Amino acid sequence: MAAIGSLRGGGGGFNFAPPDINGVEEEEEDSPAILLSVLAQHGQIGLCFFDSKDSSLNYMRDTPDNHELHLLARVIQEVSPHVIITSAKQERCMTRFLQQLGSNPDYKPEVVTYPYVDFGLEVGKQRLLSAHLPFLPASTSERDKMSYLSSVISFDSPLMLRAVGALLKCLDRRRVGVELEDISVGVPILQFNAYTLKGVVCIDRDTYSVLQIFKSELHPSVYKLHSGEKEGLSLYGILNRCRCKFGSKLLRQWFLRPTQDLAVLNRRQEVISFFTSPRNSDTLNTLQSSLRNIRNIPTLLRRMSLSHTKVTDWQSLYKTVYNAVCIRDTVRHLPQSIHLFRDISEGLSDDLHHIASLISRVVDFETSLAENRFTIKPDVDPAIDEKKRRMMGLSDFLTDVARRELEHLDARIPSCCVIYIPLIGFLLSVPRLPSMVEKEDFEIEGLDFMFLSEDRLHYRSQRTKELDDLLGDLHCDIRDMETAVMTQLQNAVLERSASLYKVLDLTAELDCLMALSSASQEYGYTSPKLSSHRKMSITQGRHPLLELCSPVFVANSFQSSETQSRVKIITGPNSSGKSIYLKQVGLIVFMALIGSDVPAREAEVGLVDGIFTRMQSRESVSVGLSTFMIDLNQMAQAINSGTGNSLVLIDEFGKGTNTVDGLSLLAASISHWLRKPQGEVPHVLLATNFHSLLQLGLLPSSGLLSLLTLETAVDGDELVFLYQLKEGICQSSYAANIAKLAGLPASLVQRGVEVSELYRTGRVIKRIDKASSDEQASRCRTVVEAFLSLDLEDRDLDLQRFMKEELLPSAGELLNRS
Repeated sequence: MAAIGSLRGGGGGFNFAPPDINGVEEEEEDSPAILLSVLAQHGQIGLCFFDSKDSSLNYMRDTPDNHELHLLARVIQEVSPHVIITSAKQERCMTRFLQQLGSNPDYKPEVVTYPYVDFGLEVGKQRLLSAHLPFLPASTSERDKMSYLSSVISFDSPLMLRAVGALLKCLDRRRVGVELEDISVGVPILQFNAYTLKGVVCIDRDTYSVLQIFKSELHPSVYKLHSGEKEGLSLYGILNRCRCKFGSKLLRQWFLRPTQDLAVLNRRQEVISFFTSPRNSDTLNTLQSSLRNIRNIPTLLRRMSLSHTKVTDWQSLYKTVYNAVCIRDTVRHLPQSIHLFRDISEGLSDDLHHIASLISRVVDFETSLAENRFTIKPDVDPAIDEKKRRMMGLSDFLTDVARRELEHLDARIPSCCVIYIPLIGFLLSVPRLPSMVEKEDFEIEGLDFMFLSEDRLHYRSQRTKELDDLLGDLHCDIRDMETAVMTQLQNAVLERSASLYKVLDLTAELDCLMALSSASQEYGYTSPKLSSHRKMSITQGRHPLLELCSPVFVANSFQSSETQSRVKIITGPNSSGKSIYLKQVGLIVFMALIGSDVPAREAEVGLVDGIFTRMQSRESVSVGLSTFMIDLNQMAQAINSGTGNSLVLIDEFGKGTNTVDGLSLLAASISHWLRKPQGEVPHVLLATNFHSLLQLGLLPSSGLLSLLTLETAVDGDELVFLYQLKEGICQSSYAANIAKLAGLPASLVQRGVEVSELYRTGRVIKRIDKASSDEQASRCRTVVEAFLSLDLEDRDLDLQRFMKEELLPSAGELLNRS
């Protein structure tokens, strides 16, 4: 983490502002100010901004961004904030980004930094709860305020919430828009808006989850339980055939940022179309084998800049550059009318060939791996070659020196040798004699004792000193000289780093598109037709995940024109496939918006600006909302944020509360869409078991409304699902048949059918665990008549016997039944 700037009165940092933008409080009243707060961490950014023109707080959900923060740059280009607020403790990528922003002479916003503690998550939530929201009654409780805020702002984006806290602090300090008001008057926030970059499709976390676009699972390996998760059965999991890590990372970014940009989508489609052709399969395999060797270029370059390069790094760099050249040469023989192929042919310059040949000519990989250090090949540096020759001939030379030294030693010493130790130099080594016990015994005339090691004594003699002066520290000299060569090689590579980064970008894109091509070939997908109109047509569409798990899958179509069948209500028994159909349409549209082929016979997809879902109820302990409240928030998001180009998927809305209330909310929501102008009605698919919604005529008649059901057949007592979509209304939910399939006891199911029929016809439902009121009255009448028939003047009358045998058993029976 890098610290940015210094603190300045609670908010410090770089001040890139020109004289006329020294602070929001100094601006003219008619000049609206935009303050943007941003936080970047671990490859994600969260941001929000306040626009004083309409007192709105706009937020963007946490989104992945690359190391150069291209996404943030696009946001700043679109929003043009006057003030940028960030943390004093930031990642290096943010530091570099702000420095580049400050060097731009045409646009220099004021950059304000706050301490990292001001970007705390709980701090952000508390400031949001304390914000001045004039449209809420002053008596609104904190719980109700939290419920409202959770419906208008995404609480599952922690970085964004932390940025909101810092933004609210800046607004309060600068008193934007209320400079002349009393200090007790807070900066008003009149509305909350979800902000999406132009061309980026709005999809929230719930939609990603319910459509199973991503699905993380614990790794089954014992050794990897603590290292993270793996991708489970998900759309990303089946489409990710990438051969290099950066390809997988880019593909995930495409999934997280589906686009409406036709130029981008067409660029991807033309590559996928090329590689899905069987005649190009050999080219596909050749390129994929080269892509396997593309390594982590940013990490390699960062280590080089810090001089922390290992031998394996040089190997990785050489493989990367060599295979990048192979990819370029292969692509140059492909049609250059395809944009990506032309970019690779032109963008991967001859600098790559120069780097590859330089590394190949200089680095001796075999020796480097053996010695675990950087070594160079012969004929690179004559001085190093000369020293290495000396080192190679040193063994015989030292043997000859040792023989001469032995002639001048005590006759008791049987042998000696001359050794070379790096950093110490040349030493005479002799065996330790039995008489050499104490340190004083180690002294030999004419020799300087150095140390004892493994019963051998090491000395420095006059001749070894001459060797030190003559030959020097050869080993260290060679290493130092080779290190200097490595530094020169590093500098030569770093000078061409721009070419290496371009390799990363272009090969990652190629890897993604070839992965999508491979999946398309294997699963039988087709290329969708993309257009800017609002129509949508899917012929014989399939669910991309379920078709892999089910031996038989029934394909269904989907049609939605600009003026007809915009809102579809789907009824049908439980387990008939309503939810699968909704998810199928959502996934096909999503796949088209990332440029992929889709599981359908034919598909025409108009550009969608958002996919909203209310399909899966989830709990939220952190926010403290009920399940139904969260369902309502999801529905509110679809109604408030959906446009005429959005896709809305709703499954069983209204089940979490009283039946009448849930039905009323559902009918009101559908009516809201049907009464909107045709150009503002989104594509709505709604599955429900509220048959009374249609039977009671709760919806207005409209050509925008279409009623569909999934076909079933009854064979005796058995319900057969045909999973075929057709026009019409399901007349029964077939709950009893589903209950039998689920294994409920037959008696229980039969009783359920009886109660359902009595309720449907408005008749009294009689409990089976006690007698009816008619039976009780009849029994009482019998007891009374028996008592009245008694002759009380009869002397033989045993009143106690009567009460015991007639009255008490009857009373006991009635009490037990009651």
